Amino acid sequence: MSPEPAGVHLSLSTWQQPLPPSASLERSKLVERTALSILSLSARRLRVSIDGLTAAGKTSFGHELADCISRAGRPTYRASLDDFKKPWRDRHLYDRESGEGYFRNAFDYPAVIQLLLEPFRPSGSGQCALCSIDPLTQVDHSSSVEHVAENGVLIVDGVFAFRPEINDHWDYRIWLEIDADTSIRRGAARDYNWAGSAAESVHRDRYLPAERIYVAEVNPVRQADLIIDNSTFDRPRVLRGWHRTRA
Repeated sequence: MSPEPAGVHLSLSTWQQPLPPSASLERSKLVERTALSILSLSARRLRVSIDGLTAAGKTSFGHELADCISRAGRPTYRASLDDFKKPWRDRHLYDRESGEGYFRNAFDYPAVIQLLLEPFRPSGSGQCALCSIDPLTQVDHSSSVEHVAENGVLIVDGVFAFRPEINDHWDYRIWLEIDADTSIRRGAARDYNWAGSAAESVHRDRYLPAERIYVAEVNPVRQADLIIDNSTFDRPRVLRGWHRTRA
């Protein structure tokens, strides 16, 4: 008998990207295999990160993975690093709009650790905030916590997830591979509603330069446990991974 779905717990953020369209059989099998690889690590709490260039498909893959893990009977919790950025009211204190400034200054890593990653570890309090500052409304949700299950799985998507400030807190790391041109094209199309005609320049002049610094300094591909070519939604390909297990 199949286990009862355990449910997917979403953050309070209003930056909720839609669920992806129905997946191809090939993609569904890849997501299921990834879920099984993660669940084999431990029956206790697990923290999974999904990284990649902007518009690599991190949020969509996180939703798909969370749904699959939930259907396997493990409670799943979704968060995004976009919900742990420093508040816009403080942007006059630092550069956040150049590529280097975005990489160095946009994210509040102490908040990620204190509010989310430390409480979610197996011996942690289990009192987790899935969102700190809403990136759209700037409402502070850091005091809104929920008690996570002892066998819960946290799935966090976001750029720069393997930075040394937080990298040691992950139990499993996924890198979604796309090229720079695809990142700009997808990102500009996704963000046109709020950025308008400036969407492409935001991606080309801010996000891509930031990610090039990240790749040069951190080498995130080397940190990943699983690397997936996500260039074509219906035909993702595993480039490395699935062999790693942990006691």
